[in-house]
Amino acid sequence: MSDDDPEKLARPDGVAGENQPLDWHEGDMPYSQKFGDHFYCRTDGRLECGHTFLAGNGLPDRWRGYGSPFGDFRIGELGFGTGLNFCETWRQWKLSRSPAGKLHFISFELYPMKREEIDRALSRWPEIDAERGALTAAWPDEPAGKVEIQADPQTRLTVVCGPALESVTAAEPGFHAWFLDGFAPSRNPDMWSPDLMQAIHEKTAPGGTFGTYAAAGFVRRNLSAAGFDVERRPGFAGKREMLCGVKA
Repeated sequence: MSDDDPEKLARPDGVAGENQPLDWHEGDMPYSQKFGDHFYCRTDGRLECGHTFLAGNGLPDRWRGYGSPFGDFRIGELGFGTGLNFCETWRQWKLSRSPAGKLHFISFELYPMKREEIDRALSRWPEIDAERGALTAAWPDEPAGKVEIQADPQTRLTVVCGPALESVTAAEPGFHAWFLDGFAPSRNPDMWSPDLMQAIHEKTAPGGTFGTYAAAGFVRRNLSAAGFDVERRPGFAGKREMLCGVKA
């Protein structure tokens, strides 16, 4: 993933729900031909999830003691991709959730992957074998519309297949955390646009947070202009910076 200027590359066109063509690097690492980018950090995508998206949102500490009187803890994600972030989040949620806690993980994805592609990509991490198996067993043959999966009695997954701005705008408000994990801003600028960042802010609960590997200047400015208090932190695996923030 890179943070080049958004004007350097043209926006890829496509139809919601179409399956994007992939290359496979190093055996099981998917690479999007459409966006010219890997789906996750080449060093270790699972550890990047922990550093950038979980720790960047203060998780799992914020889950401790979070029970039913407060409703579901809702995580929003831009870009479901291989489902890696969901599987690692689910794994850590099971280790730290309270008996009454409920998690609803809602991801927005324009080009959902096929079951066999998800399975192949996630097979490199034995730590999430159980979660990978459950996800792929429940994943539809032709994902479209809203994919709803009850992962376990305390964990629900929704993948909304369609354009991010339209889908986020139509979502119910009250998200507690966001994983902003689209392809690199230079290759997919629509995923980091001012309108989408504003929609995310509007759907975020007071005190809600975001984490992202992206640190491009225009991404930081768009998040700040939307109303988030934005903080720079050291990135994963030697990456100089990442961004996280909170809705005051």
